[in-house]
Amino acid sequence: MFEHKSDRIALPPANAEKTQTCCHFCIVGCGYHVYKWPVDQEGGLAPHQNALGLDFRKQIPPMQVTMTQSMTNVVQDDDGSYHRIMILPDKDCEVNGGLSSTRGGQMASIMYSPQTPVGSKRVKYPRVSTGDEWRDTTWEDAIGLYSHLAKRILDDAGPDQLMFNLFDHGGAGGGFENTWGTGKLIFTGLGTKMVRIHNRPAYNSECHATRDMGIGELNNSYADARMADCIFSVGANAYESQTNYFLNHWLVGLTGHVDSKRAVYEDGETIRQTRVVLIDPRRSLTVALLEEAVGKENVLHLDVEPGTDTALFNGLLTYVVDQGWHDKGFIEAHTTGFDDAVRANRTSLDEASRITGISQDNIIKAAEWAYKPKESGHSPRTMHGYEKGVIWGNDNYRIQSSLVDLVLATHNVGRRGTGVVRMGGHQEGYCRPPFPGGRPAPYVDREIIQGNGQMLTAWACNAFQTTLNAEQYRNEVLRRSDIVKQALRKVRGAGPEKRAEVIHKAVKEDGGLFVTVIDLYATKFAEAAHMVLPAAHTGEMNLTSMNGERRLRLSERFMDPPGTAQPDCLIAADMANALRKLYEAEGNTEMARRFEGFDWKTEEDAYNDGFRRAGQPDAPVIHSQGGPTGHLATYDRLRAAGNNGVQLPIKEYKNGELIGTEMLYTDKKFDTDDGRAHFLPAPWNGFPEMVEEQRRKYRFWINNGRTNQIWQSAYHDQHVEFRRGRYPVAPLEINPEDAKDLGIESGDLLELFNDYGATTAMAYPEPDIKKGQVFMMAMYFNSVMGDLVTPWTDRNHIPYYKGTWADIRRIGKIDDYADKVSFKRRRYV
Repeated sequence: MFEHKSDRIALPPANAEKTQTCCHFCIVGCGYHVYKWPVDQEGGLAPHQNALGLDFRKQIPPMQVTMTQSMTNVVQDDDGSYHRIMILPDKDCEVNGGLSSTRGGQMASIMYSPQTPVGSKRVKYPRVSTGDEWRDTTWEDAIGLYSHLAKRILDDAGPDQLMFNLFDHGGAGGGFENTWGTGKLIFTGLGTKMVRIHNRPAYNSECHATRDMGIGELNNSYADARMADCIFSVGANAYESQTNYFLNHWLVGLTGHVDSKRAVYEDGETIRQTRVVLIDPRRSLTVALLEEAVGKENVLHLDVEPGTDTALFNGLLTYVVDQGWHDKGFIEAHTTGFDDAVRANRTSLDEASRITGISQDNIIKAAEWAYKPKESGHSPRTMHGYEKGVIWGNDNYRIQSSLVDLVLATHNVGRRGTGVVRMGGHQEGYCRPPFPGGRPAPYVDREIIQGNGQMLTAWACNAFQTTLNAEQYRNEVLRRSDIVKQALRKVRGAGPEKRAEVIHKAVKEDGGLFVTVIDLYATKFAEAAHMVLPAAHTGEMNLTSMNGERRLRLSERFMDPPGTAQPDCLIAADMANALRKLYEAEGNTEMARRFEGFDWKTEEDAYNDGFRRAGQPDAPVIHSQGGPTGHLATYDRLRAAGNNGVQLPIKEYKNGELIGTEMLYTDKKFDTDDGRAHFLPAPWNGFPEMVEEQRRKYRFWINNGRTNQIWQSAYHDQHVEFRRGRYPVAPLEINPEDAKDLGIESGDLLELFNDYGATTAMAYPEPDIKKGQVFMMAMYFNSVMGDLVTPWTDRNHIPYYKGTWADIRRIGKIDDYADKVSFKRRRYV
């Protein structure tokens, strides 16, 4: 066997296998190298003796290499052999330049290893419920049950009784291979429109407004943050949520490194010291760090009142237009609807200040920093980054319209150093056939709560932790799931076809719901499941994704998945092929044809069938970022491109290199029928009545989001003692005066409650939090903030996750929790 020593790190030998990968987690997609070698070997200290080529016989210079225990692990392949792995940041990657975030730096430790707590929690084989216990089974048995039941429901009630909670992203749980495989099965084969996205209750975009205006949400490069005169960030906590984008690009521009600007600025254009405007109700870590790093004189924090962003953007637009700082030539030649939008959005400084709580002086300062012409007469280059504070804010469609109206008026898109872009959560990897429904797509959570749907598949997502109105949704799914479990308890010794018959009766006649979970772990959603299927993720399969600047890379497979786990695309293919055979057996050739084209042996087959066919004459309409030349991006060419990959859309393949696109809309041609960008009227209309009722009734605004140490729903992190030990319950930052008034101390267990539900959190008094506001981790596994969120959505069924108010009571203190947790302030002081 092997011995794991915590006081040293084994170096990879010179002949260690080396592959490329991207961080599994946030949208930035930092580049890493993976080293793998037999467990009984070890590299030497001399540079020729180790794969890193470094001389460890003497002190290594600062930042030469980042290497920690969390970057190593011992894994076991299918043949029983043990290997060490080491995953180190790639210094040559343009994204991170060798930097490692706290998330990416732990990738090796969360790869499957039978010796680790993470490994012990992975689902290794298909599992089926007998109603009172779980049993491991074969893929043949599991897929047989799934296909027989899906066919019964499809034939009897039609496709819209087949419902899906579905991922739409890249990174560890997605990729172009997996989105294509699932989309082809669900949309082309089954034909259902009852599909909801992992973090919202319908199949929709979080950026409908910007797309309607002709502007895709990822339209610049990370380098544009270096080139900007001003960074305008709204509803985004860049340091915690996009760490190395912030460190390797924002700070470079903000600290005066302007050489890259001179390469793109026109003759005679002046260069400003970059300044930053941060719009956030709380003084986040990003605000605190920037004030220290670049000086308070270069940072303007607008602590807007919750849900009033639209009024702020409209106030800025009105002021800018009144000052004549808008780009009249660009507006006239390349846009439509300017006059109507300015008229509808008109908001005086006095009104904007009253609604938002921001002084008129600071609104004017923000306008001057971001939009006042420079000494040379040129418009400043302002990069606008936005994220969940806008996307999950008060009327998603209207907020985005008002923001982009401001951006278009000042021509801050399509010029280097500008852009209006999502900061992003996960990476992107969307490639699917057209959605078979219209817009708005069905509100699937509501359909489930109302008793619709007979079969629900939760695929690489966990709505029990990540949806709105979560308590009611969870209770109803569990209630309906129990009906099926009771039916299953009466079936003994039955094969897939007989069990499908019994389940079909329970869902059709008794209101039951058959639930399948496809994931790495038996998630919180698996509490309702009748079948759990094991998936593979990055490192266990070849996977392509793009980051927040549309940079496509191949993360290479370097180890076997646990047990019989498979990539999602191949699971989808198994389901499709099983359904095809069932229809062929009864002679239904029309239905059988819908499930053709899944004869994939590897994930590369799925990639070639989907992403690489996008835009080709013989291809169906495919939603993909690849463009008409996506077929040029073969796996081999992406391997050769390394961790820098290629920025989509691809222009050509020339001299052995994929040539990409650094910035969109430099030709001033936008994604609309007429090629012009479209202004949209977006007047301030206050709060939805459902939300306003909670605001009037309860004391605290429950702000929510991410923290640097925990990724999303903690699907890996809850099994890592270092992280779960740091946050045994979701932290809740609360103003010390509010805490004192409620008798709350650091480490107290709290209950938050309103008309929609209740959840728990742990108290972290924080002076930077305003009275009457708190901040809570958004999606923690044992503290579901969504339990407090109303069912309200905008016209496209995007939730207002940020729009919830609640009261707080002290439960008490769990000494074991509180004694092991640090309550030192997270802000830089």
